[in-house]
Amino acid sequence: MGHVLENTAADGCMGSPLRSKYLTFSLGEEVYGLQIQTVQEIVSNTPVTRVPRTPEFLRGIVNLRGRIIPVMDLGVQFGAQPKPDTAKTCIIVVQIVRDSGKATLRLLVDEVNEVLDIHSSQVEPPPEIVAHGSHQFIFGMAKVGECVVMLLDTDRVLTHRELFATESLHEVRLN
Repeated sequence: MGHVLENTAADGCMGSPLRSKYLTFSLGEEVYGLQIQTVQEIVSNTPVTRVPRTPEFLRGIVNLRGRIIPVMDLGVQFGAQPKPDTAKTCIIVVQIVRDSGKATLRLLVDEVNEVLDIHSSQVEPPPEIVAHGSHQFIFGMAKVGECVVMLLDTDRVLTHRELFATESLHEVRLN
């Protein structure tokens, strides 16, 4: 994985409540952003072991510092076909909040790009077809230069049923 860069995408003072930092990443040709405070870590070059009879969006499990943890293929969750990992493929570990409490997701992405400081004036609601379609996890579209970054609501990336499926592959500590 290359360096994660930090850029300021809008003018103004740092720390303004109208600004938020987003970790951006790629899935195919599309760029997405996650609020940086939900990101716990980024893991690169970790082999993923497929588990039989699991939903297709569950890529498998990884051994992360002695713990066996499930990994979700975010591209497949968003409707893309599964594809082989590359040298740039990463796992982003994020914390989500549900009615039942907090949960941790491990999201497999094609490439981590950079951290952007995005002002609220750069964000528009998603088009109606996106907002009410199968992509309810996109809460906004940020205009950054010539690029559009789709901002994700990590708490809505998985349905309760899908979250239960990932939690059934609960973390196991290796001795």
